[in-house]
Amino acid sequence: MKNIRIGTRDSQLAMWQAEWVQNQLTINYPHMRFEVVSMKTKGDKILDVPLSKIGDKGLFTKELEHGLLSNELDMAVHSLKDMPTMLPIGLTISAFCEREEPRDVYLSKNGILLEELPAGSIIGTSSLRRKSQLKHYRPDLEFMDLRGNLQTRWKKLLESDMDGIVLAAAGVKRLGWDERITQILSEEMMLSAVGQGSIAIEIVENRSDIHELLARLNHDDTEQAVRAERALMRKLEGGCQVPIGALAQVVEGQIILRGMVASLDGARLIKAEVKGTDPEEVGFDVACRLIDLGAREILAEIRT
Repeated sequence: MKNIRIGTRDSQLAMWQAEWVQNQLTINYPHMRFEVVSMKTKGDKILDVPLSKIGDKGLFTKELEHGLLSNELDMAVHSLKDMPTMLPIGLTISAFCEREEPRDVYLSKNGILLEELPAGSIIGTSSLRRKSQLKHYRPDLEFMDLRGNLQTRWKKLLESDMDGIVLAAAGVKRLGWDERITQILSEEMMLSAVGQGSIAIEIVENRSDIHELLARLNHDDTEQAVRAERALMRKLEGGCQVPIGALAQVVEGQIILRGMVASLDGARLIKAEVKGTDPEEVGFDVACRLIDLGAREILAEIRT
């Protein structure tokens, strides 16, 4: 019985995702053994600094990618939103698993909806993307930096002065926390992080044997949508340091992509939308429209 090693971060959510992949592969290939191997990444170790201040190039992926390149792992399972748009030479994403709910959710301490919070209410998030969009929508809110795994963030909400926290719906749902969701934030209020909600499986490019195994886990509509989002991000050269949001959907064979860039104070927020059939072209076109509307100037100010 051949043993296939599946790499993952060691957080509860990351382990859930890796074990889900393990179960799917076991169902499809019962004659093979699939072992989950967990590792700590740099992003897991530095929890007292916002990601925007320490850089995001491989913060949650580098150690796993080293495991792939050194043949310690046969595949690595990631949250796609954590993956840089440019991968290390020799690696590729072999499968984009079917996407969970891609939007963000608001978890309230007292059950009050985000739009009904009193002025001066405190929201927990370290995401520049979330902060800028919420400041645009509710400039009277205050913010508190919040990092750590989902359990840590929930505990901090209960033990602090925060009125609520904003998280990715996918992680909340995968941990079975549906009852803690006060509201799913609409696309008009909050555009998601690129790739949010999708599990990506990374492998060494020349491992055709592993690529063949993973073909059954790839979800075509999800792949088309997230490739468009990542093309937009690549053109804008974005990441955790800049407030960029994007969400694509595939409807009757057409990719519909909405993109957003905002200033840190939320005062300037621009959006663009394009439909098409080629994900790279759609992502590029939305990015170019955002640039025409002033995205380059906004991003340049943020980076300096």
